[in-house]
Amino acid sequence: MTTQASGDTNFSQAELDKFGALAQRWWDPEGPQKPLHALNPARLGYVADRTTLQDARVLDVGCGAGLLSEALARAGAQVTALDLAPELVKVARLHGLESGVKVDYRLQSVESLAAEMPGAFDAIACMEMLEHVPDPGSIIRACATLLRPGGKLFLSTLNRTPAAFALAIVGAEYVARLLPRGTHQYRDFIKPHELGAWLRDAELRLEDVSGLMYQPWSNSARVIARTDVNYLACASKPEAAAV
Repeated sequence: MTTQASGDTNFSQAELDKFGALAQRWWDPEGPQKPLHALNPARLGYVADRTTLQDARVLDVGCGAGLLSEALARAGAQVTALDLAPELVKVARLHGLESGVKVDYRLQSVESLAAEMPGAFDAIACMEMLEHVPDPGSIIRACATLLRPGGKLFLSTLNRTPAAFALAIVGAEYVARLLPRGTHQYRDFIKPHELGAWLRDAELRLEDVSGLMYQPWSNSARVIARTDVNYLACASKPEAAAV
């Protein structure tokens, strides 16, 4: 497996290949990303409850084929979306042409964009991505650079707990077969205190941590208090000090 973890090479080629192989069925609500379709309204609601999306400049990091990107754009945001899997970016662009939803999709790393556009975004979403890269802290630092003062960063990931192993890997991948086998690696799951440390290192202020529960019997998801499996986080970049 080729794994890189510096600058704009913070990726695992195996992970990119794995998700790129799913590109053609990404938008199929009954396909391999069926749970992601169910999570999307809850993810969008979490963001919309904490920041204004109308006319906001929003970045979607690790956008896949654009499920959340399009939802953010439909809510009124001016969306830029990044991914490093060429197959996913191609499908995202094609779907945008079909749907008429305008999103600026880029085959680019967030670290590279941070060098080009510091302070450019009102809000950034990075959902279900941190557990798939070698250096999550690098992603968060780049997001901090890209945020304007007062901007907000929204994250979602999986907690490294026995419950997450049982539900997200054994249950979802092997028993219910809701996800392709090998979608997740337990060692890469992230505890909230680890996420908090990366946020502090990036000089971001953690404002909220909430659970995100997928309900397979209804194929829906909702935000909850428990954070032992999936969880969401909201952090903000402090306003610039008055001179």
